[in-house]
Amino acid sequence: MTRLIAFNKPWGVLPQFTDPGGRPTLAAFIDLPGLYPAGRLDRDSEGLMLLTDDGRLQARIADPRHTLPKTYWAQVEGLPEEAALAALRAGVTLKDGPTRPAGARRIAPPPGLWPRDPPIRVRKSVPDSWIALTLTEGRNRQVRRMTAAVGHPTLRLIRAAIGDWTLDGLAPGQWADLPPPDRTRRR
Repeated sequence: MTRLIAFNKPWGVLPQFTDPGGRPTLAAFIDLPGLYPAGRLDRDSEGLMLLTDDGRLQARIADPRHTLPKTYWAQVEGLPEEAALAALRAGVTLKDGPTRPAGARRIAPPPGLWPRDPPIRVRKSVPDSWIALTLTEGRNRQVRRMTAAVGHPTLRLIRAAIGDWTLDGLAPGQWADLPPPDRTRRR
């Protein structure tokens, strides 16, 4: 039987089980042999990670060819105008080429959001705001590079959903078993 878990990765934790440098890893939170991360989430990002013992499911979740949407909440510097959001929706050109179009909208601060340790830097002269971005590709530090490209650097980044799986009900450092997806939909 396939095992799939959702994990709310705290800020500062590497998305792997070991680190020769002694930095915090998934092993500090998850003691379940045979599970592997289905995708990555930068050390300085927070939120939903999926782990499974099924290699085919792991590939389906992580591989950009499957275009499984991933939704992020980004706290950004400034107050993005509609033109910046439209640019994100159309796709922006980064150093490694144009991005696919993305879902992009302003949101209120996410309800029930936990404080980050350490807190983000605050500048009294520059406001911040939240946007939700939904991507169907997974380039290195893509959300951060996209928001910077439209003039709104990311201050805090939380992955809220991968496909239909969400962060709902998980505090930082908590994990929960999920029902594996219907095998007929995995083709």
